[in-house]
Amino acid sequence: MLNPTSRATVALLAALTALGPLATDMYLPAMPAMREALGTGADQIQLTLSLYLIGFAMAQLLCGPLSDRFGRKPVLALGMGVFLLASLVCAFAPNIETLLVARFFQALGGSAGPVLGRAAVRDIHGPFEASRILSYMASVMALAPAMAPVVGAGLLVWFGWDAIFLLLALYAAAMLGLIAMMPEPLPRDRRQSIKPSALAITFRSLLGQRDFVGYTLANAAAFSGLFAFLSGSSFVLIDYMGVSPDVYGYLFAAIVLGFFIGSLTSAKLSRRRSRHQLLVAASLIAALGGSTMALLALAGVHTPWAVIGPHMAYMIGFGIIMPQTMGGALAPNPHCAGSASALFGFIQMSIAAGVGALVGQFHDGTSHSMAIAIGLSGVLALVCYHFIVTDKGDLEAQTSSTRDSSQGRTSA
Repeated sequence: MLNPTSRATVALLAALTALGPLATDMYLPAMPAMREALGTGADQIQLTLSLYLIGFAMAQLLCGPLSDRFGRKPVLALGMGVFLLASLVCAFAPNIETLLVARFFQALGGSAGPVLGRAAVRDIHGPFEASRILSYMASVMALAPAMAPVVGAGLLVWFGWDAIFLLLALYAAAMLGLIAMMPEPLPRDRRQSIKPSALAITFRSLLGQRDFVGYTLANAAAFSGLFAFLSGSSFVLIDYMGVSPDVYGYLFAAIVLGFFIGSLTSAKLSRRRSRHQLLVAASLIAALGGSTMALLALAGVHTPWAVIGPHMAYMIGFGIIMPQTMGGALAPNPHCAGSASALFGFIQMSIAAGVGALVGQFHDGTSHSMAIAIGLSGVLALVCYHFIVTDKGDLEAQTSSTRDSSQGRTSA
């Protein structure tokens, strides 16, 4: 059995959390090929992304509270099992309708990894130390979306698009084996009721916290910019700009490099700079990056680097925003971390799914709809943080809490 605070446990939680980006990013280079193979339109293939996010969002409202009642491990194991079976159905889907249904169930199972991975970090490491661990996890996780399109492009060229979903099934099988070695992070004395009335009270209480709502909306806005890129980039770069699938994979890796830089910066600076300082800088970077891409697109500059360059800047900001807003939303809610993580993810995914669907609906063969969506997302992340969140405490209070938490664990 793994030590709860060991690096191996952190690596396992990062691998579980990475399941979300793997399931969305790995098949991006194959989307134009899937459109041809299944005889459907770009909007229907893009719908496989939006429908995945919808299923992901819905399932979080269930798996989070279930894990608060029964523990993280059994819910994680069930989720990985559902994800494995749905991935196999995706691989052998004969038409777009079957693929859409399978993607929905893939999301239902896959949601357990990111939601409960975040909650487990909060269970083990406390409120403020969790932000630092989440930042390190995010920097490690950046390897998954960086490599996923490259691996997906290779599988597409050599074996076809269905091999991508077979590999995802193997990943889920490996996670099932590792979950068996994972310690249960939630003590029995901290488990909560899952009665509908109790859940309603919990969710109402969370939505009544202005800071929880502000951090969540800032995160959802920033995440929407990423999802707009996921929804439109393969059609913009491969179909419109003529980039080959393998080159697309490497360009996507450059995007993930921006996320890696941001998340690593967040981890390194979280003990020297307050969450407020980091989020002010990050939201400005994301807004400027997204706005630059939109302006270049509207000015008629249609080259790959007019997309990749600004989006790298956007992703640097996003790499800081992601763990810091997660930490800010979950910090005051140790008694219901699973439910808080679930509601956080539901709002994040629901808004992003809507933005992704709009990008597909208004796609005109150019980069316009994608770039405008990313620009607006960056600006909205800035607005949501500045005008909704009130908890902009200083560094001393945050580091003091971290120190007290660490001393408490040591004495225990």
